[in-house]
Amino acid sequence: MTLGPNMHNCARYLIFFQYIGTKYSGAVKVPAHQGLKRGVQDHLEDALRRLKPLNPVSLFISSRTDTGVHALSNSAHFDLQRRNDKPIFTENVLVDALNFHLRKEQIRVTSAHRVRDDFHARFCARSRTYVYRLALGIAHHADLPLTEGDLCWNLHNMELDVGAMREAADVLVGTHDFSSFRAVSSDLPFKSPVKTLDVVNIRPGGSFAHAHFHRDIPFWELTFRSRSFLYRQVRRMTGALVAVGQGKLSVPQVKALLEARDSLAYANLLAAPPQGLFLTRVDYRETGEDAGWKQIH
Repeated sequence: MTLGPNMHNCARYLIFFQYIGTKYSGAVKVPAHQGLKRGVQDHLEDALRRLKPLNPVSLFISSRTDTGVHALSNSAHFDLQRRNDKPIFTENVLVDALNFHLRKEQIRVTSAHRVRDDFHARFCARSRTYVYRLALGIAHHADLPLTEGDLCWNLHNMELDVGAMREAADVLVGTHDFSSFRAVSSDLPFKSPVKTLDVVNIRPGGSFAHAHFHRDIPFWELTFRSRSFLYRQVRRMTGALVAVGQGKLSVPQVKALLEARDSLAYANLLAAPPQGLFLTRVDYRETGEDAGWKQIH
C-alpha cells in the first residue's frame, strides 16, 4: 500500500461490524466481472472511500461468511490516511461516519479501535464463534413470525433427540482431520483440514417475537467455537447433528464420517442452509473478550 509522506495522520483500525446476510454474496468482495450480488466488503470499502482517504482503500476481513450467512460480530482491519494533514479520525467519529454512509444497507459498524501497524484482523484472531438457529414444527413459512424470516432453519419436526445430538457433538470436539465436513472450494489443496473444535453446545433458543406471536415455536441453538473453520464446516456439522436428532444418522455413523476424512463421504447428507447461521464473536485473546485488541496498542 502506498502512503503519503506525513505518516502522523495515518492509522490502522480494527472495526467490528454486523450484517443481515440475505441480500449479500457473502462477507468478502465480489469481482466486478462476475455480475453477482455485492459482498459486505464492497459496501464497507465504498463507505471508506467516501471519507476521502489519501491512500487506496483495502479492507482485510477476519471471517469469510457465505452468501446468506449473517454476522452479529465480524471484524476487519484497514489503513486510513487523511488528506491535507488532517488529524486521524477518533474511533467514535469513524464509527458514526461509516454508519452514515452505510445507512441504506443492512450493515452496521459497532466499534472501531486503533491497532498496531502489524496487526491483522484475520491472522491475529484467537477464536471465532458461530451460532446456528433451528425452528421446530414449521410446516410452512407462514407458521413463522416475519421477524424470523431468513434467520433460522425451519424444520417440520416438532422434536429432536437432543441427547443423541449432544453425544454426536462430543465426537466432533477436539483436534481432528475435518475433511469430511469440508465442502470443495478453490483453496482446497492449500488449507490443512486439521482443526481444533473447542466447543459444541446445543441449547434451547428463542424467537425474537416470542411474546408477541400467536403460537409457541421451539427454537434450538447450536454453538461452535474454534480458532478457524474449513469452508462450510459449520453448516455441514450442523446438518449431521440435525440428522442425528431426526434419527436419520447414528452417533457411530457420525464418528465413522469424521474418521473417513473424505469430503465425498458427506454426499448423502444435507448441509444446513445458510440462513440459520450467525457469526457471533471474533476474539483476540484467550479470555474470550472482543476487547483483546487492547493488548495490541
